[in-house]
Amino acid sequence: MMASGWHPDEDATPTPREVEFMAATLEGRHGLHAADVAEFFSSLHSEKGDAGRSWAWAGVAELVRQRERRRLQAS
Repeated sequence: MMASGWHPDEDATPTPREVEFMAATLEGRHGLHAADVAEFFSSLHSEKGDAGRSWAWAGVAELVRQRERRRLQAS
């Protein structure tokens, strides 16, 4: 599970379930801006030198975009 706090030395690799939860939470709170919010966090962690968390948030952004494409195709 991702630690709450800034510990760049710790492994921040989320499980697939955590990525799903993070994506769903962002979608619920930020709607169409969810992928942009995840990208913001990815960039922020990258700038702070935390590659693991940056990668994790980039994965969340990609999942949000995939889910959005599926919803658009279904409608």
